[in-house]
Amino acid sequence: MPAKVYPPFSDKIPSMLHGADYNPDQWQQYPDVLTEDIRLMKLAKCNVMSVGIFAWASLEPEEGIFTFEWLDGVLDRFAKNGIYAFLATPSGARPAWMSAAYPEVLRVNRERVRNIHGFRHNHCYTSPVYRDKVEIMNSKLAERYSQHPAVIGWHISNEYGGDCHCDYCQEAFREWLKRKYVNLDALNHAWWTTFWSHTYSDWAQVESPSPRGEMMVHGQNLDWKRFVTDQTVDFYRHEIKPLKEINPALPATTNFMDLYEGLNYWKFADVVDVVSWDAYPTWHDASSDRKQATWFSFNHDIFRSIKGGQPFLLMESTPSLTNWQEVSKNKRPGMHLLSSLHAVAHGSDSVQYFQWRKSRGSSEKFHGAVVDHVGHEHTRVFRDVAEVGDALEKLNEVKGSSVQPEVAIIFDWENRWAIKDAQGPRNVGIKYEDTVIQHYQAFWDLGIPVAIIDMEQDLSAYKLVIAPMLYMVRPGVGERIEQLVQSGGTFVATYWSGIVDENDLCFLGGFPGPLRKTLGIWSEEIDGLHERDKNGFRMVEGNSLGLSGDYELSELCDLIHVEGAEVLASYTNDFYVGKPALTVNTLGKGQAYYIAARSDESFHTEFYRKLVTNLGISKVIDSLLPTGVTVQMRSDGESDFVFLLNFSGEKQEVTLDDHSYTDLLTEEAVQGNVHLQQAGAVVLKRPAKAY
Repeated sequence: MPAKVYPPFSDKIPSMLHGADYNPDQWQQYPDVLTEDIRLMKLAKCNVMSVGIFAWASLEPEEGIFTFEWLDGVLDRFAKNGIYAFLATPSGARPAWMSAAYPEVLRVNRERVRNIHGFRHNHCYTSPVYRDKVEIMNSKLAERYSQHPAVIGWHISNEYGGDCHCDYCQEAFREWLKRKYVNLDALNHAWWTTFWSHTYSDWAQVESPSPRGEMMVHGQNLDWKRFVTDQTVDFYRHEIKPLKEINPALPATTNFMDLYEGLNYWKFADVVDVVSWDAYPTWHDASSDRKQATWFSFNHDIFRSIKGGQPFLLMESTPSLTNWQEVSKNKRPGMHLLSSLHAVAHGSDSVQYFQWRKSRGSSEKFHGAVVDHVGHEHTRVFRDVAEVGDALEKLNEVKGSSVQPEVAIIFDWENRWAIKDAQGPRNVGIKYEDTVIQHYQAFWDLGIPVAIIDMEQDLSAYKLVIAPMLYMVRPGVGERIEQLVQSGGTFVATYWSGIVDENDLCFLGGFPGPLRKTLGIWSEEIDGLHERDKNGFRMVEGNSLGLSGDYELSELCDLIHVEGAEVLASYTNDFYVGKPALTVNTLGKGQAYYIAARSDESFHTEFYRKLVTNLGISKVIDSLLPTGVTVQMRSDGESDFVFLLNFSGEKQEVTLDDHSYTDLLTEEAVQGNVHLQQAGAVVLKRPAKAY
């Protein structure tokens, strides 16, 4: 597949973006701060700031009284100094006067108690008053600033999240359900409400899930989560409507959170112009940062994949520490550059921070920032930020280049919701996320790029598609997976797959439901193991994968019968000893593997190493990587940009293949072995390989 090249985020600033959340509204009583901040921004090679994120009370201190002059001054000073802005809509936190005058804007919790004023996202997305106030504010911002030379895009609200159970939301939920099901008979069937005699006979009887009422109807729980996502997306559309009416060319984004469970981020794919997200790893909580790096690599990959591989923006990270994690640990030397380049390696065209200058008071006064309370540049953190600014200038040719994965892993929000609500074989921890990461880890260790997709995405671009614990299979998905295999692709599924449909109703006629033909197996039952229990499987001698030996199993063991599939391994313990534990089914030109039990890391490593070799999947460099070192690559079709990233906690050495390499940060030719410092990162350029 040829490498795709994307245009820069803004023609005003055709370079990597480097900056932070900036809150000049907090410093209006300190007029010298803005002057000093601009000097420091230029010194740190920062070129963009997110401004006005929580500034509603400074923009409209009283209802209908607007005070934009301070923001005029900030943006005008930015324009004169070559600094640009993501201008925020301030809807993430409403002013106190609004909560007092219009209590309906405040959220009602699931116990049906209305909140009082305070915190951040404490507002109802359905409230007509709140929507009206947001429209007025956003219209005025667009009229005043959408053509401002410093403004390159809209930062919509901040970290959308949470739900509201007020009367407006209850009625909106019922209308959403009416559009989906049309009549109560269809709803009752989809929710299986005959269970416990909870059948609905009037739409007015339907409520959102509540610990004071109904929480055991899984289809209802699932639809409420879908509704919350749809209502949030609709609110986003409401926010951008006046902005786009005045200047449709100005792009808009909203910053997502680290795999936040409450919203299905795939539903934002068509409404955001670019994906942005906020990354806060807990570095240094172990001797090696390999596990942390793998988790955040996975996040980077999913946020890149949401817009089909388009570069994303790292909208927030901390230049030093946080103030809300269990242990707020300082970044060790080299880690800030490493973690920043980590995002760029996976497709980010920006490195941005929360925050530029530390707040003087309130809950974030000790959160990491570029400028500390001391107020000058003579700090270790400032030097680290300036080092990243210098590196990003040297990596400008990387911007717009793309990652071209041959492997995709399905991680689906609705499946995630359903599997956690299932009350199945492992209620002490079904570990969906951990399971997906176990499969992803093998490719991270091998240095192979991966796309993270939901089950609705096109599969035809990938040689290998992996679907760990695909408990829910929505309509058409099983057929597309079958077509992938028929056409020559390879598919890997695991235990607890093909169990329910889109309404969380169990498939009749045998598991794994729509995947049964593709996988060539029937799952009769599944065994949940206690933490103290272990099982194992042994590879069948002479199996087609060429694997041998025993592997340890834990937590979940699926008891299956083959229906055309070849048995590659069998259980070694318990009453199901000798039953199939790993199978492969040939269908058309391709193959489908079924891993029947939760296995350890050693199996995933060997299993996927064999598949990578057999399928001719390209590694970034054809070399064995030290544990804790990964390699990622972006390409523009003419050059490959290879990122060597050392999260091992020790110095490491990587042997390069025989391509011609140049170190982009030192501009030196490189060949043979590359020495990586502890928390070291090297970015290499080579002529693009043919794939």
